[in-house]
Amino acid sequence: MEKVALWVMLQAKPGKENELAEFLKSAVPLVNAEPDTISWFALQTGPSTFGIFDTFPGDAGRDAHLNGKVAAALMAKAPDLLSAPPSIEKVDLLAVTRK
Repeated sequence: MEKVALWVMLQAKPGKENELAEFLKSAVPLVNAEPDTISWFALQTGPSTFGIFDTFPGDAGRDAHLNGKVAAALMAKAPDLLSAPPSIEKVDLLAVTRK
């Protein structure tokens, strides 16, 4: 069961919103290859504001994700796609439910 998570906020540069959205969609296979990433959500919260929420069983999985292929790809594209560095928050999960 997941115990920790990441909450990442991304602000797209003007005119780069669609490109950022497509980048996030293209990351799914990379995330699926990570054994300790239990869930991963890419979302859009406003016209140019995006986010990622992902969950892990513990700190080791979260750290592996932060040092993995998705993070590396995002940081490589950040200067072109983002108007500010990503805001990355490490969070502890208090309760999780599945239906």
